[in-house]
Amino acid sequence: MHDQDLTRDAEALLPGESSERGATRRTALKTALGVGYAAAAVPLMAQTAIRTPADGLTVGEVMIDVNGFKMPAYRAAPAGKTGLPVVLVLSEIFGVHEYVADTARRFAKAGYLAIAPELFIRQGDAQSYGEIAKLIQEVISKVPDAQVMGDLDATVKWAAANGGDTSKLAVTGFCWGGRQTWLYTAHNPQVKAAVAWYGRIVGQNNDLTPKNPIDIAGLLNGPVLGLYGGADTGIPLDTVDKMKTALAASNNAAAKASTFVVYPDAPHAFHADYRPSYRKEAAEDGWKRALAWFKQHGVA
Repeated sequence: MHDQDLTRDAEALLPGESSERGATRRTALKTALGVGYAAAAVPLMAQTAIRTPADGLTVGEVMIDVNGFKMPAYRAAPAGKTGLPVVLVLSEIFGVHEYVADTARRFAKAGYLAIAPELFIRQGDAQSYGEIAKLIQEVISKVPDAQVMGDLDATVKWAAANGGDTSKLAVTGFCWGGRQTWLYTAHNPQVKAAVAWYGRIVGQNNDLTPKNPIDIAGLLNGPVLGLYGGADTGIPLDTVDKMKTALAASNNAAAKASTFVVYPDAPHAFHADYRPSYRKEAAEDGWKRALAWFKQHGVA
């Protein structure tokens, strides 16, 4: 996987400012999952960050068994409810920090069991890195797609045993997580619908990333709504066009039902309300479309 592809998560963060600023180390990931912002995510835009209260919700960290390995995840759900539709929330390269946890709470407020697994934990603590280049080199670039698929399968299994109705399963993700959203929708037959926020579509194929979304366009198990920015310098619109062509050429019903919305003036990470890349109008429109998409395809 190319570093330049991965840095799309970070490019909007560093207008002339050192990525070392704000770097901190936590002694244990489990003590701070979903709390505070990732060390590399600077400068922060606290005035725009959305704060979703947890009243009426059951929230916090859970541990998910993955063949004997304990993977932390942030869970948010309506308190005391079972039989809930399930949405997997897949993070940017920064891991499950406050923004991702808040997104999970937003889904919980909409009636979902939302789970955000910490998919980098075997390779390292993504939130504690203050330097983006090191984060990519030492953690993100070492995460195999196959590991991610297995971790998400375990998350779905956990959801089924903890109040979720996995016959109503959705997945959504942002940047790195957006790419994984495409892949997981092709991997798991249970996925009914997905929303990929500015996830990379093409890229280098290697042992860790043997396929990219363009390669699995005809294998989707549920339709995908792709939400992309027309001003995203890291994901050229011609790659979106290539994916549209691949989806249309497939005989797969989910592929043909998939669609894109491109916000002409939106940069990469336009949903990330804690960052300078945030675009309120596009983010709010995308969120409404995401909820409607899940409802339309039988998740909600």
